[in-house]
Amino acid sequence: MTRIVAIGECMVEMAPLAEAGTYRMGFAGDTLNTAWYLAKLLKDRAQVDYFTAVGTDAVSDQMLAYLDRETIGTASILRRADRTPGLYMIQLQDGERSFSYWRSQSAARTLAQSGQDIDTALRGADIAYVSGITLAILPDADRVTLLGALEQFRSAGGAVVFDPNLRPKLWPDASTMTDAIMQAARLSDIVLPSHEDEATWFGDATPLDTAERYAHAGAQTVVVKNGPGEIVMLHGGRTSRHHPEPVTDAVDTTAAGDSFNAGFLASRIIGTSLDQAVERAARLAARVVSHRGALVIEAVSAGDLIN
Repeated sequence: MTRIVAIGECMVEMAPLAEAGTYRMGFAGDTLNTAWYLAKLLKDRAQVDYFTAVGTDAVSDQMLAYLDRETIGTASILRRADRTPGLYMIQLQDGERSFSYWRSQSAARTLAQSGQDIDTALRGADIAYVSGITLAILPDADRVTLLGALEQFRSAGGAVVFDPNLRPKLWPDASTMTDAIMQAARLSDIVLPSHEDEATWFGDATPLDTAERYAHAGAQTVVVKNGPGEIVMLHGGRTSRHHPEPVTDAVDTTAAGDSFNAGFLASRIIGTSLDQAVERAARLAARVVSHRGALVIEAVSAGDLIN
């Protein structure tokens, strides 16, 4: 059985309800969203674990209980008595979402204090999944520790999958962000960027430019997401282009990229061809954006995406 370890920050989400001033508490985060979709798609064909740090408070207990219920492994998650989970609140204005974050004391910022903890979490894993947000929340020294552990993991035969997920507000400056992103790319087997972000911060004129930059860094497979536009994949020097079906009923783009990544990886894990994996990933993302929220059970409940 394939074992996947997703590394990052699971946050408390406060999402608005129909009645003004009322909110529903949930849990989400970019790598957690991908882990959730992987667990739903693969079921008993893979073990999906999460590696992060949480507090010892009641909300942290609720978070771990939620992950357990969703069949996401929690055995390696660290507990910090002096920290709590990060929190974000969603605001809606004329259908547009904006976010406010409280994460300065997030326990997840301490997940890479010890290389031994990371090594323990990755022991026996086949795939490590990490994002640019994971890198961004860490102190500089801890980021070096995490990258070193991923390099060791890859050298021992593991595969590293990386979504750059560029979030400049989390970084001290653009050059620190782009340098760290490319350091992680050089350790990665699969890179899953989004062209809009890459064009802004790396100056890529086209999705193919993005794909080639990550391939030159060492990635064997690069799949460049592009919103509703053409998806470009570069694998072993071969380029393919994919045109997802238009989404006419988009409601909420939250987790579009996270679910795409899960659809692609799940398809590859069960042996689907690269081209078909891209098509299935795009279909899953289209279903997700047709519903409100990051974790959409309706998007995976039909059972027709992974056969």
